Amino acid sequence: MSTYLIGDVHGCFDELMALLAQVSFNPAHDRLWFTGDLVARGPASLEVLRYVRSLGPAAQMVLGNHDLHLLAVYAGISRNKPKDRLNDLLNARDVDTLINWLRRQPVMLVDNDLKLVMAHAGVTPQWDLETAQLCAREVEAILSSDSYPLFLDAMYGDMPNHWSPELSGLPRLRFSTNVFTRMRYCFSGGQLDMICKEAPSQAPSLLKPWFYLPSPIVEGNAETPGYAIAFGHWASLEGKGTPDNIYALDTGCCWGGELTMLRWEDKQVFTQPSLAQDMTAVGAE
Repeated sequence: MSTYLIGDVHGCFDELMALLAQVSFNPAHDRLWFTGDLVARGPASLEVLRYVRSLGPAAQMVLGNHDLHLLAVYAGISRNKPKDRLNDLLNARDVDTLINWLRRQPVMLVDNDLKLVMAHAGVTPQWDLETAQLCAREVEAILSSDSYPLFLDAMYGDMPNHWSPELSGLPRLRFSTNVFTRMRYCFSGGQLDMICKEAPSQAPSLLKPWFYLPSPIVEGNAETPGYAIAFGHWASLEGKGTPDNIYALDTGCCWGGELTMLRWEDKQVFTQPSLAQDMTAVGAE
């Protein structure tokens, strides 16, 4: 059995199938972990969602910011933008089934045997593993409840940008959602910067990629071993420049880059170049 971690698919169904064919993926024996953003920008979001859902327990995913955007569009909260290429999905006969499945997916995966954590954007260095799991469960609970449109309506915004256990209600949920699905940079004290989307070489000097700050999750302690963190979201990294035990897997397939997959057991990387002819340079959100 192999565990494959796959970067942001963004509706690139043909590339996903080609990538899985490289390793003769078998859902009876192998597992897939997706970094989120299954949908939007690419041509086949509907096919991607149908396929991943059809895999049942062989596939796990975390929600990304574009997945949440789809939920907000479906709920009538956010606007359906032509560049997201979601019309086929929104008009599909099984859209209700797919949306109800999607909003019950986690925002963080943890495997204690593999010592592996996955979140779409990452995990703030202000959190230890216990806090991260608590905050993830809170977001997942509201998304799977009948109150999810209220949450989606309130999730947009950049504040609060600093963690405190005293945070509560919608501000707490917004902070957690920004960590799991939008975060790139932090200030030295761990506060989130939600504005800069540049590559690290072009970012202001006072900002650091979240993974450059000390993380209790990665470092561990005498009682709890360190965990690796895998994430997507940040295509301009091109999968490079992260410290040991931090794995950046979004390599901008929908922007004309590649779809990247990491086999966890031996850390071998597989890539599939974009098959699109109409995409330009690697983008941001």
